[in-house]
Amino acid sequence: MTASLQETVGRHGVWSVELRSEDASRRGELDEAAAELEELGYGAVWLGGSSTVDHAAPLIGATRRVVVGTSIQSVWQRDAATTAAGFAEVEAAHPGRFVLGLGVSHGPLVKDYRRPYAAMVGYLDELDAAGVPADRRVLAALGPKMLGLSRDRAAGAVPYLVTPEHTAQAREILGDGPLLAPELKVVLETDPARARETARAYLARYLRFPNYTGNFLRMGFTEADIADGGSDRLVDAVFAWGDETRIRERVTAFHEAGADHVALQVVRADAGDSLPRKEWRTLASLLA
Repeated sequence: MTASLQETVGRHGVWSVELRSEDASRRGELDEAAAELEELGYGAVWLGGSSTVDHAAPLIGATRRVVVGTSIQSVWQRDAATTAAGFAEVEAAHPGRFVLGLGVSHGPLVKDYRRPYAAMVGYLDELDAAGVPADRRVLAALGPKMLGLSRDRAAGAVPYLVTPEHTAQAREILGDGPLLAPELKVVLETDPARARETARAYLARYLRFPNYTGNFLRMGFTEADIADGGSDRLVDAVFAWGDETRIRERVTAFHEAGADHVALQVVRADAGDSLPRKEWRTLASLLA
């Protein structure tokens, strides 16, 4: 019997923009890190930063069983035919190891951005025609319509920048079957002021995108929560920070709200593009 996507990715994974680096001189470092993540017990590696199968394939080749997914590839970034060809190539070489995560990105980042829901529907139609199976793709869904599409046309959803409350609402829309794998940002800092400062500096880049701010308002936050880099209430809702017990409790809250899998993104102050390998080890230990 073929394992379900939920069984394959397990309960925890790593979300990383650093692992999608295109610097050829870092290839060995990235591959070694992916292999260690597998040994640490993470079930999936999710690649941020508008990633594609081209970023995932080397990491799949460097590991034995961990799933590597895009989180996400924008539908405006690469046409469906090229995406389908890349999927077929990596699937032939490493069956079941790649998950195609798709999203509609954000208006400020895309020229001629228009009708994002219709664009996603059309893209999925083309993938269907090209033979990319629905059970090997997931959508970066926030609102009810895109979550419904994740249920009906994909294997599930990989929401970004959300809370346990959003996770519970998403699970209600998805039902029991589809994968629900929210991303959660983690700051391994126990001092509240320093933790929130690090979190707020990272959050600022997302507060200019209506997809996220609109979702926050739907979730019950106010304009005041979104202003000036985000309120403590907002920061504490979308980041896990503190000691090991507090971080473990925050991750558990997502599972209790209905998440099958939580993709953990380490956030550090002024870390550049270095890999947070020490932090990944710490998280693996506290979640074991």
